[in-house]
Amino acid sequence: MSLEENFQKAAEDVKNLKGKPSDEDLLEIYGYYKQATIGDCNTDKPGFFDMKGKAKWEAWNKLKGSSQDDSKEKYIAKVKSLIESLGLN
Repeated sequence: MSLEENFQKAAEDVKNLKGKPSDEDLLEIYGYYKQATIGDCNTDKPGFFDMKGKAKWEAWNKLKGSSQDDSKEKYIAKVKSLIESLGLN
């Protein structure tokens, strides 16, 4: 399968995990997904009181400069490790 096909499969697999990943893991896969699909963060940092939005923005923004293909590979690897630890439905 191509990188894009593996990425799309991982994006589907992550929705079918048996357990809920940790918040840290969720932020990591969110950042990789956004970097892989959009590229560098292109939104303003959320306000101080939007803790969830701010955490997501920071997870994405810290990947600035990473290539989309590299982010897809890291996303796929992270999802595979989550499948190994949590399993699939």
